Amino acid sequence: MTTTLRPAEPLQQNPDGTRSRRYQVCVNSRPVGTIHLGTHPVFGDAVARIMSLRIEEPDRRRGRGTVAALAAEEVVRGWGCRRIEATVPADAGPALRLATALGYVVRNRGMEKPLGDTPPALPEGSRARPMTEAEFGPWRAKGKEAYARNWIERGVPEAEARAKAERDHAALLPRGRTTEGMLFSVLEHEGAPVGTLWLAMRGEHGYVFDVETDAAHRGRGHGRSLMLLAEARTIAAGRRVLGLNVFAGNTPAERLYASLGYTTTRYAVYKPLL
Repeated sequence: MTTTLRPAEPLQQNPDGTRSRRYQVCVNSRPVGTIHLGTHPVFGDAVARIMSLRIEEPDRRRGRGTVAALAAEEVVRGWGCRRIEATVPADAGPALRLATALGYVVRNRGMEKPLGDTPPALPEGSRARPMTEAEFGPWRAKGKEAYARNWIERGVPEAEARAKAERDHAALLPRGRTTEGMLFSVLEHEGAPVGTLWLAMRGEHGYVFDVETDAAHRGRGHGRSLMLLAEARTIAAGRRVLGLNVFAGNTPAERLYASLGYTTTRYAVYKPLL
């Protein structure tokens, strides 16, 4: 049997500058599923996305999804793409196994935690205060560099990663430290600054954009204190879910979040197209 992709629409030129196209997945011309491909709204035409892939239940577990994903790679190579990416829900175990088998690598994952009504207290000797304007500038410059480096180390060309860091920070912080919905805190322990927190209120959720313990103070539980601070601030703002992103390979952070009750909601995977 032959599995192929059949265009279901003309190539779309979208308002955000991306291209996309839907296809039927066919076996001997019989439709068995659908796949939606597009270029990346951030990284541009050189990067493709599998926006959705679905095989109908009677045809699952027969390799249809594998062949469709491989055929998709050939399609986007024809578009001039050098990398392909996808987002896999955490509860879609077969999809993640398929992606891994095809050579996709997990770059990062989203995590969430439902919160109660009582803000957690910080450990004795620890307190939080707002970040000052004098602290904000150096913190922001350091954060952009670290953010870009995280993408570079996970398969994104340096120029793309640095451009993304600039765009993301400009979009998220148009008014710098005073941007609405953004909270910047410094954690002190026994009077000494030991870490920083960037927390956002986004709709019904809180979201941790950045949390970092200063290098000289790591391994002493301050990362946990910073996350407790994030939870307390989120509850005080009337939200009951806190989300975050963690890059693959950041084992200490992954262990910390798991120990605090965060669960994975989605995986972001990528594959170079050779």
